[in-house]
Amino acid sequence: MTQRHSLFAIASLLLLLLLATHLPLNRAAGHDYADALSKSILFFEGQRSGWLPPDQRMGWRATSGLGDGWTHHMDLTGGYYDAGDNVKFNFPMAFTATLLAWSVIEFGEVMPPAEQRNALVAVRWGTDYLLKSISQLPNRIFVQVGDPNSDHDCWERPEDMDTARTAYVVDAPNPASDVAGETAAALAAASMAFRSSDPGYSETLLRNAIKAFDYADTHRGAYSDNANIKDDVCPFYCDFDGYQDELLWGAAWLRRATQDNLYLDYIQNNGQTLGAEENINEFGWDNKHAGLNVLVSKEFLEGSMFALESYKASADSFMCTLIPESSTAYHIDLTPGGLIYKPGGSNLQHSTSISFLLLVYANYLERTSQSASCGGMTVGPAELRQQAKRQVDYILGDNPKGMSYMVGYGGQYPQRIHHRGSSLPSIKDRPDSIGCKEGSVYFNSPWPNPNVLVGALVGGPSEDDSFEDDRADFRKSEPTTYINAPFVGVLAYFAANPNLS
Repeated sequence: MTQRHSLFAIASLLLLLLLATHLPLNRAAGHDYADALSKSILFFEGQRSGWLPPDQRMGWRATSGLGDGWTHHMDLTGGYYDAGDNVKFNFPMAFTATLLAWSVIEFGEVMPPAEQRNALVAVRWGTDYLLKSISQLPNRIFVQVGDPNSDHDCWERPEDMDTARTAYVVDAPNPASDVAGETAAALAAASMAFRSSDPGYSETLLRNAIKAFDYADTHRGAYSDNANIKDDVCPFYCDFDGYQDELLWGAAWLRRATQDNLYLDYIQNNGQTLGAEENINEFGWDNKHAGLNVLVSKEFLEGSMFALESYKASADSFMCTLIPESSTAYHIDLTPGGLIYKPGGSNLQHSTSISFLLLVYANYLERTSQSASCGGMTVGPAELRQQAKRQVDYILGDNPKGMSYMVGYGGQYPQRIHHRGSSLPSIKDRPDSIGCKEGSVYFNSPWPNPNVLVGALVGGPSEDDSFEDDRADFRKSEPTTYINAPFVGVLAYFAANPNLS
């Protein structure tokens, strides 16, 4: 090779290196969605309460909460701690189980077999506990375990808990439509997810889903309106948006799981009175309207159920708010970097749950060769999937900070998450108890958490895309199960379709 050619080759290589250093994190090579999927499911092992099995992979965790329910002579062990605390809130836990099961129903077939099994294990860890919580129906439902006020006053590992493990209960005729309705949805959805792999368990889930829905519909009202528990469920997971959506949501899932016309009639006859067309611009643990409309629209699209056309129209309206080019009067806010943003804490719960709905609705439209009507334009499956991909890629690192908001994924991710078990030394490294206030030194530490809660999605950045890796800023740095649950389905789709452009 001549000296001239050598110099040209060196210059070309330097130019390529220079360009590569200026590309946003991961954008050049793309994201490893399969790796992110595996991590997103693994996260749930870090949130487990109860006896941990021999195949527990999150090794720094240990058994906890074994006395849950004893004051009522009940076994209420198991389930999930919902976030960075040690309380089991049934309302968001049931929503988490619903979305995990829905992820398997819609995208399980494209998951690698090992991850589909892991996802079903994650669903079952939640539904086994939910079955215990409604085992005294038709007259009693347990809605929470753990005193949140004393728990939030401590910074201690779940394995060391010495705060009150109060079991909060609602007895008939007192209302619990929201928790019971969401529990019915979770069990009905899970019955579908387990139908082929464990038909006996599937039948148990469905039978109990019907019982939970009967309580929800018979004793109407919000669980947080009960005077004996209000101060201990509010403001944590108070029902802010009303119980009516959970009634329709539970009925919709029972219709899908049973194909019983009783539930179809319920959805048709109660849609307007229970506000099916209201608050369509949100989907999360407290507001099911957008998810309800997407779920029910499947029956309209695929089954020509014209009496359900209003649900499809509402689903279209919601989708139009997510497409900036659409002519709808209202659009959901985006950060300058393109992340779906709603005021309040744990913002990523909105972008993950809405991304899930975008992909599910895109599939429903594609199978029926239909589109969403957005005033003077139509929006097809491709546009919906593109918006979902923008959200996913932002979360995994294509953002102004160049940061992955999934712990353990990418080269830069939050190190000081607001999570007791992650921030305190593992009981396996320090077996002696760390008391309620002793943990404060770890909470206030500037050092990264000693235990990596792999796969956890934190609350996420502000409306200006800023993010400070600060354990004390729980609105941004705390992970929750209901942020992760819909992301499982989203990542399963993109792991199977990584080259979507």
